Order: sequence, then structure tokens, then C-alpha cells
Amino acid sequence: MTVYFIGAGPGAADLITVRGQRIVARARVCLYAGSLVPDDLLAVCPPGARLVDTADLTLDEIVAQMTSAHAAGEDVARLCSGDPAVFSAVAEQVRRLDAAGVPYEIVPGVPSYAAAAASLGRELTVPTVGQTVILTRTQARSTPMPPGEDLAELGRSRATLVLHLAVARTRELTAQLAVHYGADCPVAVVANASRPNEVILRGTLTDIAEKVEQAGVRRTAVIIVGRVLAADAFPDSYLYSPDRDRAAKRRRSGAH
Repeated sequence: MTVYFIGAGPGAADLITVRGQRIVARARVCLYAGSLVPDDLLAVCPPGARLVDTADLTLDEIVAQMTSAHAAGEDVARLCSGDPAVFSAVAEQVRRLDAAGVPYEIVPGVPSYAAAAASLGRELTVPTVGQTVILTRTQARSTPMPPGEDLAELGRSRATLVLHLAVARTRELTAQLAVHYGADCPVAVVANASRPNEVILRGTLTDIAEKVEQAGVRRTAVIIVGRVLAADAFPDSYLYSPDRDRAAKRRRSGAH
């Protein structure tokens, strides 16, 4: 018996990986977080599978479901929105499974920021414009941020910044970021990325907060800040440059 932490993707049912979908299709127990997982994805579960909405459960209650399934010899598909590597609360769950001696496996998925970038039609790493992406959140009614990871500090890098769980504080946050990025820095807000009710808002640090408020976006959104969002006058990547010595690379790899 194994607990599988599966990245369910950003929302669209067909953005789960093939591996993840196959596990869901055979697992006798499926734990999922309410509105974050589409019904179309749950429809993949086998007939008679036990479906548990964890939206109103505590951590202890969620782990109890897993250990109970372990005792019964049943595999568990634990669906995580986006990718389990980021803001998934997987760390504290696997810590408890380790203590209980319950085996688990993590299956990666499509993160929300990747789906948002795809909807925007933009690459987040553009030559000479931005080669670093910072994924972070802000502190409100949540766990405190570690020292040195506040926006004032992170903003100094002027790297492309992706803010999760922060759209309700857009006005406050954009004012902080404008100090480092400039008031004219491009910003995009994507809510419900990849879903039928997706909302895309584009603007700058000056006007994006007003657009968010007018659109009534309050949750399930990412904020992307950076010059890469509007970059067009940048050099082509060296990866495909005619100046690159491809023959030398073939010699190093032993190819003929």
C-alpha cells in the first residue's frame, strides 16, 4: 500500500500527468481539496472508490485517513492542486507518514504559475531581460515568512516574481514592489488558470490593483511581476545561435 501525492495540475482535468491519472484510476481511496480539484478528474476514480474532501479536515484527520487506508491495504491518491513541490503542505504530511511507517511517493504536476504563463503566451525567462524566477507568497493570516524573505528584500533582485495566495492584497503589495521594479513595470494576474472561468488581467504596478478589484478577483490567482511580460527587443538565445560551435559539442558527446 502506498500514499501517492499527485500533482493534479492547475485546474483543467487534462493537465494531470499520465502517471498521475493512472494512479487515480486504480486507487481505492482518493483525498482531494474541494473546489481546487475538478469533478472531471474525480470521475477517473474507479467504481466504489472512497472519495474524501479534505477542505474542512485538520492535518490530523487527513493523516488518519491515510493510516486507516494503509491498515486496510488500500492505495491512496492524495490530489494536490498544481505541483506538490510548491505550497502544497506535503512536507508536514510526509513527516507524519514517516513517523507512522507509511510508504509514500510524490508524483509531480503542472504548477499554477506555468499554466498562467502559458495563458499569457509568455516565457518567464527571457535573454538579457530576466533569467531568474522567484516563487513566493506573503504573510497575512498564514504562517510567518522566514527572515529575509519579505517582499522588500526579494524585490531588490528585480527578478521575475510570482506571488501565490496574495491577490486579496494586490494594492498593498504593488505599492511595495514599485519601489524596486518601477511603477511602470508590467504585471499580470491570472485567476483559475486553465479552467473555463479563467480570468486574465494585464497592467502595471500602477493600475493592476484597480483592475483586480473591478474584476472581483479574490482568490485562486497568481500575480506575475517582471519586465519579461512585455519584452520584445531582446537578443535570440545563444542556444540556437549560428555562432555556436555545434561540431565541438558533437565531438565531446562522441557523435559522428
